[in-house]
Amino acid sequence: MLDQAIVQFDRVLRTVFAPAHSVRPVPGEEVPDAPMSEEERRHAAGLMRINHCGEICAQALYQGQALTSRDPEVRRELEQASAEETEHLAWTERRIAELGGRKSLLNPLWYGGSLAIGVLAGKFGDRWNLGFLAETERQVEAHLESHLGMLPAADQRSRAIVEQMKEDEARHADTAVALGGHELPQPVKVAMKGMSRVMTTLAYRL
Repeated sequence: MLDQAIVQFDRVLRTVFAPAHSVRPVPGEEVPDAPMSEEERRHAAGLMRINHCGEICAQALYQGQALTSRDPEVRRELEQASAEETEHLAWTERRIAELGGRKSLLNPLWYGGSLAIGVLAGKFGDRWNLGFLAETERQVEAHLESHLGMLPAADQRSRAIVEQMKEDEARHADTAVALGGHELPQPVKVAMKGMSRVMTTLAYRL
């Protein structure tokens, strides 16, 4: 128990405070960084900060769900998805820096809250756990789609990152459903959207 607690605490510190690393190349890194106005760069940095916060939350959700999952196959899938989310962390972190922005000051809060939600979801059993994961990824995919329409037209580097993230999230949702995830009740979906709206509003500014 103590060893597991130390491992999990180390993971929290690395996710929230340490630079993330990517195995795959950063999408769009071969694209020249086009000139943008200061306002456009601030706006793009704010959107990418939201996306980075989303990946902080995803890491915590996966960690909490994996801790409570009863099925070894489900745990493996959660860990695989978590590894890809770590790459998303690295991509968005790098792009925020390129745009002259900063990560959210509230990242520890996002992580702690999402970890608690992940543990709670896992307590209901793997099928509901996977259903929660699938719905989370669907909402993230829709959120990323909206960002493709909000990013400055010239910011092709951010756009490439968001497009690859969107593709990965859709695959994670499909995997969760294929493993037996239950469809969540509509009130739960609405509540999830409400919490997401609060996070995105605050993360854009803070």
